Amino acid sequence: MTEYNILLAFILTAIAGLSTGIGSLIALMAKHTNTKFLCASLGFSAGIMLYVSFMEMMPQGKEELVTVFGEKSGTLYLILAFFAGIAFINLIDFLIPESLNPHEIHGVEEMDKKKSLKRTGIVVAMSIAIHNFPEGIATFTSALGSLDVAIPITIAIAIHNIPEGIAVAVPIYHATGSRKKAFWYSFASGLAEPVGALIAYLFLMEFWTPMMNGLILAAVSGIMVFISLDELLPSAEKYGKHHISIMGLVAGMAVMAFSLYMFV
Repeated sequence: MTEYNILLAFILTAIAGLSTGIGSLIALMAKHTNTKFLCASLGFSAGIMLYVSFMEMMPQGKEELVTVFGEKSGTLYLILAFFAGIAFINLIDFLIPESLNPHEIHGVEEMDKKKSLKRTGIVVAMSIAIHNFPEGIATFTSALGSLDVAIPITIAIAIHNIPEGIAVAVPIYHATGSRKKAFWYSFASGLAEPVGALIAYLFLMEFWTPMMNGLILAAVSGIMVFISLDELLPSAEKYGKHHISIMGLVAGMAVMAFSLYMFV
């Protein structure tokens, strides 16, 4: 393993992760935004997270765990890790006071919509960062192994990070009126990917096992599913019409599905 290979692996990981910034630029180029677009974007983000969780991360996690523990036990550990992720994020909800909880749905008369939108944008950014962390490890380690595998993975991840950047930038911009803040929140959500690569390089290369990878993928999937159902979709319906949020959700799933299909 040469220094050139390691540097190239970091560059590919950074390109994949920081493409969230490209998404934010696309969203912010429009002179006017509206609640319908906001609603569709939040649904779109939920669609991406749900599809990635069930169709990419969970199957990969199961494959890793089944290889180590066998079909029956591996599947059981996958299920336990998935619901442990849900329990973890739900515990955070429980510990945060209701008035400060970004997942808690209040009546319109009870809350400042701008504050709620900003919280939603921050929650989306955090959930995307959680999602991008294992992706960074995967992109980095695949680049060390084979560029023929790493380059399509990098392109696919970059493509689906662009709409994720849009989903972060739009609510932040609506809440603050600041294009700079919207861009930097969106850009920062992608930083978890190169951070994941750095952690893999510094601490995990010696100790990373298929078992650990499978458990983390399943747990992160649980976190993403909970956030999508508890935060993104309720917020989307609050700021728009039901059908728009669902169409956004389906569109997010479709974009994610075809982007992965193209680079299989």
